[in-house]
Amino acid sequence: MRHLNYNHLLYFWTVAREGSIALASRQLNLTPQTISGQIKLLEQAVGEPLFHRVGRGLELSDTGQMVKHYADEIFSIGAELAQQVNEKQPDSSILVNIGVVDSIPKLIAFRVLEPVLSLDSPVRLVCQEGSLESLLAELALHRMDMVLSNKPLPSGLGVKAYNHSLGSSEMGWFVQKKQARKYTKRFPESLADAPFLLPRQDNVIRRELDAWLENMGIVPRVVAEFDDGALLKVFGEAGTGIFPAPSAIAEEIEHMYNASLIGVAGGVTENYFAISLERKLKNSAVVTINEVAHKWLDS
Repeated sequence: MRHLNYNHLLYFWTVAREGSIALASRQLNLTPQTISGQIKLLEQAVGEPLFHRVGRGLELSDTGQMVKHYADEIFSIGAELAQQVNEKQPDSSILVNIGVVDSIPKLIAFRVLEPVLSLDSPVRLVCQEGSLESLLAELALHRMDMVLSNKPLPSGLGVKAYNHSLGSSEMGWFVQKKQARKYTKRFPESLADAPFLLPRQDNVIRRELDAWLENMGIVPRVVAEFDDGALLKVFGEAGTGIFPAPSAIAEEIEHMYNASLIGVAGGVTENYFAISLERKLKNSAVVTINEVAHKWLDS
């Protein structure tokens, strides 16, 4: 094999991860023709085809699978090197890119991420919110150091990453403070015929809350359903119904939304994960997030 051109390898690696030249061209801001031409040059250097065309898509050849395996390692090490060099710059802050799954309560995300701003070395924290799938795509391209999620890494996505459990929190039931007394007595029977504000039915926690209510013999009177947990809490603050939130942030919920914790949905828990490309965490900021979250959520 002739001298390896790392630009060619990057173009190949991106196409292999994205599954098509068209998608890779959008990621790399290059024309499909440019990428196609560069991959042909890499194939000439390797001496064998790297892809087979299947319908309108591309499938890695056996040689392509081997080259991708090495490319994964090369670009992972390159990202780690860049991070290490950045951390050693005396007059510059450490850039930490974190993806936050949009279904995670904002107060949970704050409590988990805020400790990195207290590290000895100055840190510039960049947070991007989105779906788990979109954030994992960014992680796979080494554009993020970690994804904070309330779901583990799904199988079958083709992303070589690892789950690092941060802990969990039982779900609590909250209501506007001046309404709390009538619900705290004889909880959970007091919830019968009470107005409820709940996540939408496609939410995993919603299904678990529904099962808990059914087990308690309570038929909820659902007055509103939400995608956005922050909007749900604002409605709760206005006194329109009982609403769920992680009990780990009960103090913050009570303070910010003029609410009271009236009881806990025993057995209904939300789990939190740091998803990274590292099997063993090395990034100092990500290690701090993991350690502090464990102490807080497991206390």
